[in-house]
Amino acid sequence: MANNEKPVSSELEQILSNSEIPCFQRPRRATWLELKTVFSLAAPAAVVYLLNNVVSMSTLILCGHLGNLQLASASLSNNGIQLFAFGLLLGMGSAVETLCGQAYGAQKYEMLGIYLQRSTIVLMATSIPLTLIYALSKPILVLLGESKEIASSAAIFAYGIIPQIFAYAANFPIQKFLQAQSIILPSAYISGGVLFVHLLMSWIAIYILHVGLLGASLVLSLSWWITVLAQFVYILKTKRCKATWGGFNLSQAFSGLWDFLKLSSGSAVMLCLEIWYFQILVLVSGLLKNAEIVLDSLSVCMTLTGWVYTFVLGFNAAASVRVSNELGAGHAKSAGFAVIIVTSSSFIVASIAAILVLVFRNSLSYIFTSGTRVAHAVTQLSPFLALSIILNGVQPVLSGVAVGCGWQTFIAYVNVGCYYLVGIPLGCVLGFTFDLGAKGIWSGMLGGTLIQTFILIWITVGTNWNKEVEKAKSRVEKWNNLN
Repeated sequence: MANNEKPVSSELEQILSNSEIPCFQRPRRATWLELKTVFSLAAPAAVVYLLNNVVSMSTLILCGHLGNLQLASASLSNNGIQLFAFGLLLGMGSAVETLCGQAYGAQKYEMLGIYLQRSTIVLMATSIPLTLIYALSKPILVLLGESKEIASSAAIFAYGIIPQIFAYAANFPIQKFLQAQSIILPSAYISGGVLFVHLLMSWIAIYILHVGLLGASLVLSLSWWITVLAQFVYILKTKRCKATWGGFNLSQAFSGLWDFLKLSSGSAVMLCLEIWYFQILVLVSGLLKNAEIVLDSLSVCMTLTGWVYTFVLGFNAAASVRVSNELGAGHAKSAGFAVIIVTSSSFIVASIAAILVLVFRNSLSYIFTSGTRVAHAVTQLSPFLALSIILNGVQPVLSGVAVGCGWQTFIAYVNVGCYYLVGIPLGCVLGFTFDLGAKGIWSGMLGGTLIQTFILIWITVGTNWNKEVEKAKSRVEKWNNLN
């Protein structure tokens, strides 16, 4: 793509600004055009997130056939220790999402490759101290109250996924680099291919070579590195990245790293606070009476929420790409219109899922277990599950808008207030003081999410998109001067 070529998305701005088109036709034509763009981004992005999750899930399933101890150990390492590194590095990667998206919209194509290199350097450096958490996982888990047997077994799995940390550090900047250019479908194909290879390698390692937990976790790390290398080879070979990837440039890659770290830190805090929030719901609920039934029912509900959330993350990616590209291109009307379309689309999809949850509330748990007590508990929690799904249809998308605009640090403060000063304390009071159990804890935390969602809506509705265009222009110029 030549540097003087206008982005395809300018067609939307032309429709919205063309007074010759009748007023009643303008919104209809703009909506249809934007819907096609949004779903062409959201669908493959959702597939990428889903397949990446299945890679990790398949490892847990295969380890589970080795025994209960192996399943518990792999789950503890993968959903506990690994989740911390995943959230931190994915959050830091969203900084390059803002910069690359706006630079691409502004047709500063050569800057995208520099941002990719800077982000990779910052995330790789961050990964080094994270390895200490993995290396010291056994004493950490024992300190948190886990038995020595489970802690020792979980530590073995954790040692094998240390290379995965650095794969995350390389993958997320590459993923955001491609995403900013609306190149998502190739990543979906790569993820599908890697899943097939991962299943084959895991089966050989666990059942043929009998290498146990360490072998299973090493295969998981290798699969992530295959994903990284495949995407990077695509960048080198495809004509679509010819203008945005100019090769390695050490002098520019290592300049402005402190500013990049500060921007990345705000992004990391924003995402980590969201990821940890509902993990705390599960941890706190484990202190209730009949903890086993409570945790089993919450596990079912959280799994169902996670499935829907995977698809919502596709809209999150679409929101970030569309807003950042349009702001960078100076299209204020298109940016605001894109927010309306992507948020509405996600809300409709989430509402349909919530309705299905309520309709099938009495049979949902039987997908996972045959226990009638768990089924009854899930039925009781289904209204909370449905409301969570609806909120998750709006909140993550608006977070994607925040990333597209570069509001990460401000949203991090909002998350602290809504989640940790309102949601968790309120949930504990309702759950323990008023003896409402899991319903009380979940109600309080939903209250925090609801407040946060209203704040995001209020901020988004009140946004002056012309000013955001100017901010994007200043941001692009500022970071361009660091080159």
